[in-house]
Amino acid sequence: MTPSHQTGPSDRTGPTEHHEVVVVGGGQAGLSTSWCLTRDGVDHVVLEARTLTHEWTDSRWDSFTLVTPNWQCRLPGYAYDGPDPDGFMTREEVVAWLAGYPATFGPPVREHTAVTRLAERDGGGFELTAHGPDGPATMTADHVVVATGGYHLPIVPPWAPALDPAVTQLQSADYRHPGQLPDGAVLVVGSGQSGAQIAEDLHLAGRQVHLAVGDAPRVARRYRGRDVMTWLCDMGLYDTPVASYPGGSAAREKTNHYVTGRDGGRDIDLRAFAADGMRLYGLLEGGEDTQVRFLPTLTAALDAADATYRSINRDVDRFVEREGLDAPPASSYEPVWAPEEDPAVLDLVAEGVTSIVWAIGYRADYRWVDVGVFAGNGRPAHTRGVTAVPGLYFLGLPWLHTWGSGRFLGIAADAEHVVSCITGSRRTAAPATARVG
Repeated sequence: MTPSHQTGPSDRTGPTEHHEVVVVGGGQAGLSTSWCLTRDGVDHVVLEARTLTHEWTDSRWDSFTLVTPNWQCRLPGYAYDGPDPDGFMTREEVVAWLAGYPATFGPPVREHTAVTRLAERDGGGFELTAHGPDGPATMTADHVVVATGGYHLPIVPPWAPALDPAVTQLQSADYRHPGQLPDGAVLVVGSGQSGAQIAEDLHLAGRQVHLAVGDAPRVARRYRGRDVMTWLCDMGLYDTPVASYPGGSAAREKTNHYVTGRDGGRDIDLRAFAADGMRLYGLLEGGEDTQVRFLPTLTAALDAADATYRSINRDVDRFVEREGLDAPPASSYEPVWAPEEDPAVLDLVAEGVTSIVWAIGYRADYRWVDVGVFAGNGRPAHTRGVTAVPGLYFLGLPWLHTWGSGRFLGIAADAEHVVSCITGSRRTAAPATARVG
């Protein structure tokens, strides 16, 4: 669900209704919560500002594919059962798969209903102000699950408006295909999963691509006869709690590895792209008019990404040896290209750059949540989705509990945990003869 900005008390008009649980957001996290609540007979409603799972339709480019194998697509009571478990679903296939989920249990969903304010009530519980097809309304709830995800506001440098207005600027969520952009070269800013794949999409279409490389690591698509994501799952990395990782919760700040499921899945090797004509730069430092400047970080970024690639492969090697598994022999990666120097400046006019795709990332926006559960970085403070305010939960965040939390593979376990906290509090608060649901 797309969060909305906080509004004042004047918006709290219309009828008031009460639910034991209100789930805000109708994506995979909100629907997973609803499945568990429906199974347990808990009165609830799911409020979605747009339409169910709309982001998969609205915020993915045409050639998008999952970067995790299809067998990892599992939601509570619902798993991928198609013919290609080791393949990678396209955007259209993901949309179709998710569209079949609500029909399996009939969630109580209200689409086009945006929650504009969430606040605590005197004496416990919560009040929500929402705006739907029939206008504004007020709801109350004993529990609220915020399942709007953590990617709300795209990050754009504050100096971006100072660039030449003749250069088209586009967010990664708004990119669809190369033909959407004006003729000419393209600067892609950011080399995370979206930026690297969009750069590849443009490169394969024959566009001259300039890529500002960040600190995202890389990973092999396949190694020693299997998909690396499958190896990592078997090794338990997806199930390891964030507190058990070196640095603890700091792991939540890490950028995911870049790789692709396109054409059956393959590595993304930025060095190979550069050898084939893509122009690489370090972190974008600033710019104005027709010039942008870069920090001298390219060589270090490529080396660090390769180091992570090799480190993961070595972890697989150790796992194979420890478990006595039969697997093809180990191999090593050798760089196919290295920069002669770290470029400092790109003249957009001289290089024919007519568009920029920003793929830096997103900030969370919870201004509509008027409850004191946020850390200094604007993100909710929680332990596996459970906040210090009784009855308020968050779900669907990256690294909510494990690396798998932000993926289809980990949502079910997190939803089960949150719902168990809700139902446990119900049993504690209600007499034994109370009606359930």
